[in-house]
Amino acid sequence: MSARCIEKEMADVPECTVPLVVPGLTRDEREAERILTICNSCRYCEGFCAVFPAMTRRLDFVKHDIHYLANLCHNCGACLHACQYADPHEFKVNVPRTLAEVRKTTYVEYAWPSGFGRLYEKNALTVALALAGGLAGFLVLAVAMNGSLLHEPLQGDFYAIFPHNLLVAVFGIVFLFAILALGIGVARFWKTTAGTHGGRSAKSSPAALEATADVLTLTYLDGGHGEGCNESDNRFTLQRRYFHHFTFYGFLLCFAATSVATLYHYIFGWQAPYPYLSLPVILGTLGGIGLLIGPAGLFILNMKRHPDHGDASQKGMDRGFIVLLFLTSFTGLLLMAFRETQWMGLLLAVHLGVVMAFFLTMPYGKFAHGIFRSAALLKNSIEKRMPDSKGLGAD
Repeated sequence: MSARCIEKEMADVPECTVPLVVPGLTRDEREAERILTICNSCRYCEGFCAVFPAMTRRLDFVKHDIHYLANLCHNCGACLHACQYADPHEFKVNVPRTLAEVRKTTYVEYAWPSGFGRLYEKNALTVALALAGGLAGFLVLAVAMNGSLLHEPLQGDFYAIFPHNLLVAVFGIVFLFAILALGIGVARFWKTTAGTHGGRSAKSSPAALEATADVLTLTYLDGGHGEGCNESDNRFTLQRRYFHHFTFYGFLLCFAATSVATLYHYIFGWQAPYPYLSLPVILGTLGGIGLLIGPAGLFILNMKRHPDHGDASQKGMDRGFIVLLFLTSFTGLLLMAFRETQWMGLLLAVHLGVVMAFFLTMPYGKFAHGIFRSAALLKNSIEKRMPDSKGLGAD
């Protein structure tokens, strides 16, 4: 439906009651096109987040624009409660839920290999828990067949249970697969959505710096006004932003711990286990605590979140990712606490199984949203710096 037609429809002009259907769109994308066109005519929410200024740079919305705007949305919910055309109005505008439904489409459409995304979409929480339990059970069985699950204390030497080279080979392959799958997925997304605004730009370096700052600070989880998101009702709260920070930086600290331990092993020849006050252990412990607090808080918010604020069909995907993150941290901290006891072998097998499940599902679940959203933020930062020949933008 064109912006001109929407404006006439708002004025009750009969000849504009038939919408203009953009070819090649799915049902969810057609609904997004309808709602974005209404919003582009109203523009009441221009100052809320990056989605609305990006929306106003367009006269209409084709498939790649809809995918881009859907991933630029942070699902804060503020625009829903400000909207004069939300239900019970006959237009039934719901930007957060509609764009969330399209985001799920992009996760599946750009996933590599393609069939894997649809499998995880349909049974996310079940697949996550079943995979983690299956892999952990397999490794526990391997430990039991090689000796005993309860053993004499080994002074925290994990490699006495699983040889170092075996762990590097197995987890190296799994990690590289996850990175490759995510890389191909976001490359497909970028190629499709970049268009003329997302390509080379003389101002791409400042744009990249701005996008990086937006990612690291979770700029748009403040609701566009600094007071936060809407969760269970129309009250604003910064809780989701804080729990995202715990999760995001907890993950980065754990990754840093693994990276430092790799340098210790291969550059300095320092073999694990490392002392409790060593840098890898401190970073891993702090990261693990963050990955307990963040996912636990996000899980509680997800349980309480109002159904109009998102796509109910994605709750399994959301919770599968959150639960795997929590279990990865919980089993890791347990392993660290009991690494010098007879329980180390059992706890190590369980932890490694959960970690492997997390990496295998990483490209096909909620983790992908962070990668796609980062790409959308980069496109937005570049786009803002491009000449606006049509004079449409609100920046």
